[in-house]
Amino acid sequence: MRRAGRFNAQLMDFVRQHVRPGITTEEIDRLVYEYTVDHGHRPACLGYRGFPKSCCTSVNEVVCHGIPGPYVLREGDIINIDLTTIVDGWYADQSETFLVGEVSEEARRLVQCAFDCMWLGIEACRPGGRINDIGRAIQQHAQSQGFAVVQEYQGHGIGRQFHQPPDIPHFPRPRNTERLEPGVCFTIEPMINAGDWRTWLDRRDGWTVRTVDGKLSAQFEHTILLTEEGPEVLTLTQHGPQKGHRF
Repeated sequence: MRRAGRFNAQLMDFVRQHVRPGITTEEIDRLVYEYTVDHGHRPACLGYRGFPKSCCTSVNEVVCHGIPGPYVLREGDIINIDLTTIVDGWYADQSETFLVGEVSEEARRLVQCAFDCMWLGIEACRPGGRINDIGRAIQQHAQSQGFAVVQEYQGHGIGRQFHQPPDIPHFPRPRNTERLEPGVCFTIEPMINAGDWRTWLDRRDGWTVRTVDGKLSAQFEHTILLTEEGPEVLTLTQHGPQKGHRF
């Protein structure tokens, strides 16, 4: 899992060099595919339950699972790029939301909130702690900033499978008393909306999830290993935003 996480982070650092106005999301996907296979690994998204591309590119009001295509990034967009790689049979998963050129103040605040929510969720992890601690930390911060936490999609266990137990909701669920024990790997990936928390699935492609009100959404994600000492982030990049970063 550590090897998988290191490569996935390396891939994200490669992709970040190319996120700029004028590039299409299809071109980003091609870069992801070529870099991954050139290093002897496999993009987990490609063919997963019929998904047609090697990564997810979710722009502006798209919450998650955006399919790369002809869309050309423009100044002022925000785009979440979600990467998952299979390295020797092990999966690593992460995403970042990128600011494309100069963005609105609302977009900047939203991206900052999503980033901070992810780290607050990570900091809430502890051996023997409750999964609800993660969601509670995320929801409290998002609401304090005037934003909303998406509830239909959540983090998940990960290892030799893409998605496995435990489920990691980003809001506290009543009666969810499940505890985390050392040795488990999972993702924390809060999706934060500028308006309503609810979403809708675009039936035209069966994948793209959008905000119900057309307002912006942002997300960050890391793969976490819980050790006896606490959370270890397996997908830390060298050149991306680190804990405490200000956008």
